Amino acid sequence: MAQLKPIVVIKIGGSTANSPAALSSIASDLASLQSKYSFVIAHGGSAQTNELCKRLGIQPKFHTSPTGVKSRATDAQIIQLYAMACGGQANSSIVCALQSGGVNAVGLSGFDGKVVTAKQKIFTAVDESGKQKIVRDDYTGKIEKINSELLQTLLSAGYTPVVAALAIGENSQPLNIDGDRLMAALAAALHADKAISLTDVDGYYKNFPNDLVPRLTASELQAAMENAGAGQSSGGMKKKLMGCIEAINGGVQEVIICNGTAASPISAALRGAGTHITKS
Repeated sequence: MAQLKPIVVIKIGGSTANSPAALSSIASDLASLQSKYSFVIAHGGSAQTNELCKRLGIQPKFHTSPTGVKSRATDAQIIQLYAMACGGQANSSIVCALQSGGVNAVGLSGFDGKVVTAKQKIFTAVDESGKQKIVRDDYTGKIEKINSELLQTLLSAGYTPVVAALAIGENSQPLNIDGDRLMAALAAALHADKAISLTDVDGYYKNFPNDLVPRLTASELQAAMENAGAGQSSGGMKKKLMGCIEAINGGVQEVIICNGTAASPISAALRGAGTHITKS
């Protein structure tokens, strides 16, 4: 077993995961940093799921929470397509890119070894007229437990786990989970040194696309999340900041939001690029 190094959990965002050039750059960068850190990768599959739905003539649908956060409407048909796109296409693309770059990656979904267990959500959504409704039949989950023992075993053996944002439910049903919240849960469970969310912008902007904020503290996160509206990467920044709040509350010392399409994005983040979030 290899000696465990400081752990960094990285979330690869959908648009980044869909870019062979970006994945190649990330793989080379991770390979160059392997002597210093152990890495765990989290990823979603939204872009791949949308493409699969388009090919099948299915219009993707989304729920909007009362606070304005959007999430995929995941019925019994869509969860199967999401599992194919996220746990299959997206996961294998990332694993193959990492292997090509010299990183010995292992692809996992949350089902494998119960890496991620979750409880199926009952939640409130707002329709286009502003009317609220209770949603009970959506295959979306709230993360309850991470199998950190399995992940630690893989890390100790020198592997880099790549975890797709899928969880197994209380009745062994597949559940869709958010990639940024998966990053936070993994980082907290593994007592990670840092968590890095790779996206398609340079970080959190006070007035998107202007005024990049280089540093935030935990006390500033809630206000930042409220400020991150639809203009910030189609509202996706709200979810990223929500994941940052959960990671910091889970004991992670630093979370970084940065551009995954930049050259050597992990090294750049560790040197100070992006938005760095700390407890104080």
